[in-house]
Amino acid sequence: MVPETADTEDAGRYPAYWEADVILRDGATAHLRPIAPEDRDALLAFHQSQSENTIYLRFFSYKPTLSARELDRFTRVDHKDRVCFVLLLGEQIIGVGRYDRTDDPHDAEVAFMISDAHQGRGIGSVLLEHLAAAARENGIDHFSAEVLPENRKMLRVFAQAGYELSRRFDDGVVVVGFDIDPTEKSLAVMAAREHRAEARSIADLVSPSSIAVIGASRDPGHAGHALVEHLLASGFAGRLSGVSPTPFEREGMTHATSIGEVADGVDLAVIAVPVDQVADVVDQCGAAGVRAVVVVTGGYAEAGAEGQARQTELVRRARSHGMRLVGPASLGLYSTAPERRFNASVLPTTPREGPLGLFSQSGAIGMMLNAAALRHDVGVSTYLSAGNRADVSGNDMMQYWEDDAATRACGLYLQSVGNPRKFSRIARRLSLTKPVIVAKSEVTGVRLPPGHTGRTTQAPPGALDAMFRQAGVIRADTSEHLMDVAGILAGQPLPAGPRTALVSNALALGQLMEDRCTQLGLETAVTEASVQTAVGGDGALEALRAAVARSLGAETVDAAVVTLMPIPGTTPQQIAEVVGRAGRELGKTVVVAFTGSTEPGAASVLHHADDGLDVPCFDSPGAALRALAKVVDYTRWRAQDQGRFAEPPGIEAEAAETFVETMLPRVPGDGLLELDADRARTLLSSYGIGLLPSARFTDPADALAAAGRLGYPVALKTTDPNLRHRLDLGGVQLNIQDGEQLRAAISTMHRTLAAFGSFDLEVQSMAPTGQAVVVRGIEDPLIGPVVSFGMVGDAVNLLEDWAHRVPPLTDQDVRRMVREPKASRKLFGYQGVPAADVDRLEDLVARVALLKDRHPEIARVELNPVLLSSDSLTVLGASVGLGNPRQRTDSARRAMRS
Repeated sequence: MVPETADTEDAGRYPAYWEADVILRDGATAHLRPIAPEDRDALLAFHQSQSENTIYLRFFSYKPTLSARELDRFTRVDHKDRVCFVLLLGEQIIGVGRYDRTDDPHDAEVAFMISDAHQGRGIGSVLLEHLAAAARENGIDHFSAEVLPENRKMLRVFAQAGYELSRRFDDGVVVVGFDIDPTEKSLAVMAAREHRAEARSIADLVSPSSIAVIGASRDPGHAGHALVEHLLASGFAGRLSGVSPTPFEREGMTHATSIGEVADGVDLAVIAVPVDQVADVVDQCGAAGVRAVVVVTGGYAEAGAEGQARQTELVRRARSHGMRLVGPASLGLYSTAPERRFNASVLPTTPREGPLGLFSQSGAIGMMLNAAALRHDVGVSTYLSAGNRADVSGNDMMQYWEDDAATRACGLYLQSVGNPRKFSRIARRLSLTKPVIVAKSEVTGVRLPPGHTGRTTQAPPGALDAMFRQAGVIRADTSEHLMDVAGILAGQPLPAGPRTALVSNALALGQLMEDRCTQLGLETAVTEASVQTAVGGDGALEALRAAVARSLGAETVDAAVVTLMPIPGTTPQQIAEVVGRAGRELGKTVVVAFTGSTEPGAASVLHHADDGLDVPCFDSPGAALRALAKVVDYTRWRAQDQGRFAEPPGIEAEAAETFVETMLPRVPGDGLLELDADRARTLLSSYGIGLLPSARFTDPADALAAAGRLGYPVALKTTDPNLRHRLDLGGVQLNIQDGEQLRAAISTMHRTLAAFGSFDLEVQSMAPTGQAVVVRGIEDPLIGPVVSFGMVGDAVNLLEDWAHRVPPLTDQDVRRMVREPKASRKLFGYQGVPAADVDRLEDLVARVALLKDRHPEIARVELNPVLLSSDSLTVLGASVGLGNPRQRTDSARRAMRS
């Protein structure tokens, strides 16, 4: 984990997460950080290398150099009232952006200067995003700038940032002003820029015109030899170079002793040299202008702390040269597109061309995934093995696949999710147009969220799977299961619904399939379980074709599963052709299961038709139905109303932010600050969440006075969080009518709870009766903000009957969330009890989700219990814990995962 703050020489401290690697518009990388006094020489060199026009547009006059006084002012900032970021390529400054707070404490003036040689790469937009994020942390909510009218590029940066601009002419300059609080539009602009940049970086990676294998070897057992052989065998049409100290020449490949000797440059370098040489080779690649490197060599993070340090340094070196890095410990990558076919991997055999994009972590899993695609004969568009995933990630690949016309479905095998919030955001957008299948091992996070410990904000069971479902991701259990699902998605039209026709030549199989459909949530629309195929040969095939056509022709059928015992005189290929033709003619989904077949490869036959539709084949009806059910669930998700993001009325986000800022100095460095009842009430009220009045006491006389203020009847509770809701254990007494009853209740509660320890008590106004629910929000070490909902009692305490969602939430997310727990049926008129006012509950959940999404400093908030009746909602209890905020993943600034 990075340190919370970083130092600059006598210039104050800044949060370490202000430093970031970023991807520019053209897909290259650069490093952004606050300026430091040590940057005087680099800043002077940057200034002196710019054209007269660039200097004039920045300073409104031409100054060929900067004075010692100016250099001192520009490089010494306090990181609060004056902030300056530099963008670096190696040690060279290529852009500078700064703000200076004006006399208005909430306003700052911004200025930028971009290197002549690097204009047009989106540097100004990146600097503006990071300056705005830093300014908001320092209590600034408005930027202004003076721009010469002829500086159209800078005016365009402001205009295209997504903020609402004001403009006026004053003494020959354009004065631009805008609020910098994130808006739906500004966040959408940032996401779009991020998408284009990351997609471009991967597009360059998977479509190189020149490749170099560094470590090319004559030794057949060496990875460098395999890489050369596989590239040559793949028919790579570009320039291929082998780089090694000893000559290694092959037809179709040139040889060089160093990457710098390769003529005409290199787009992609695949590195297979000993681990102690890799770092120097990466530097040589950077100096030679290579755009991306794939590191096949292992011995990094998988080798322990020392290896992790080597890996961190390797990434730093690659990014300092503007290069993307795949690996280390990667199997490599390949593309099957005819115009860009290549196999830069150690995998000797790759699948045929097809519409499935594949991404994998770890070499072993990558080999399994490739083998599964070959066994199932699923066509692949692009494949990337990320190895240790030090840089290029599954998020990057999804950004690329979204725009790639050759990819219709996306499959990922993940061991961990480095930036889950970003994964959720990208996957949700991608899933609306292309299915995303994820097979994952038990995913573990690699770093904690903003200053919150795993001890205090442990992941709720099922939260990660809930995030997948919310984003429309299809969850697979293994690489084989992933390919089962991919075979349908890549080769068949999506079924319009769950209505399934079952076609078989054995009655028992038909009955088994009906039972399995019920278990999987598929609707059995038609069952033809006695297709006459015993005659064999062409007659059996015609009977099969007619049965499939009849079944699929019914208006009540969306898909068909054909399950067959062996048919004499036929081959699986013939059967696939017959079934596939019927499906194509009717435009509906069909799959085949060859039960009992002993013919090799029967379950992997995929009829590749001229129109691009394949017939997925399985070796059991259970596997076929299980895969189809996943596809049907996905089509349900894609067809449903995704809702809209809307802010409930009466929210004062600025008041909440101000309150949180005043509390943060009290937060212990490694834990949480628990707010007392009054402070929790103040914070929650800024989001329109009201708490039922209560008063804590130690002296019974104080309790009587409080009850008098609140008005009888009242309730008496212990403040212990585990007992305050337990009527059965004596932690709560209700409907106390007067002072005499209150004194008696206090005495009884002290005696009853003595065995549990000593606790304070509180008296509270009585609430209307209703169903008790709990709403919780946490900052999870793996996922980020998670909002949970359930019914109070054994449903959540013992049965884990929760619903989880990851903010931000649409109105439809909230609606489905409160209906998801099994026990939530009690809210809708269960067993004669009047239905509760669920609209009020949805409003409350939306407010908690917004609070949790906007304020990562709030590590935990729990409203428990919340009583909901047919005409009221009352929050009886609330607990809020603040954490020490650091960089939440996927924050309001673009940054590459470190």
